[in-house]
Amino acid sequence: MQVIKYAFQQHGDNRGQLVALEEFNDIPFKIKRVYYMYDTGKDVTRGFHAHKKLEQILICIHGSCKIRLDNGFEKKVIPLEKPYEGLYVSNSMWREMFDFSEDAVLMVLASELYDEADYIRNYDEFLEFVKNEKKEV
Repeated sequence: MQVIKYAFQQHGDNRGQLVALEEFNDIPFKIKRVYYMYDTGKDVTRGFHAHKKLEQILICIHGSCKIRLDNGFEKKVIPLEKPYEGLYVSNSMWREMFDFSEDAVLMVLASELYDEADYIRNYDEFLEFVKNEKKEV
């Protein structure tokens, strides 16, 4: 499994730091939706799904968390600890977000608008989807 992390350009001086993100420049897709999670308890795990089509960039803009990625064949845990670092999550990738620091804010940039039909929320269905997708390639 290839893990793709982006280190975004930081602009700063004695006033602080700024990160600007542009679709197709810093982000590899058109951004159609932005959302973020905060006040997530330390022992809470979120996600537990994959997408058929949607792609995402996850950025822990404050604090830290970990992302468990699973492509149906291999699993990896990736820490997110820097507000200028983004994790690319492709479609057909099961994801779980966990180990949130008390002050964590996890921002997600998504390639599609919300569509419940794009979600795979059952792990066995995800494995079947990935297996069938692999046959088509």
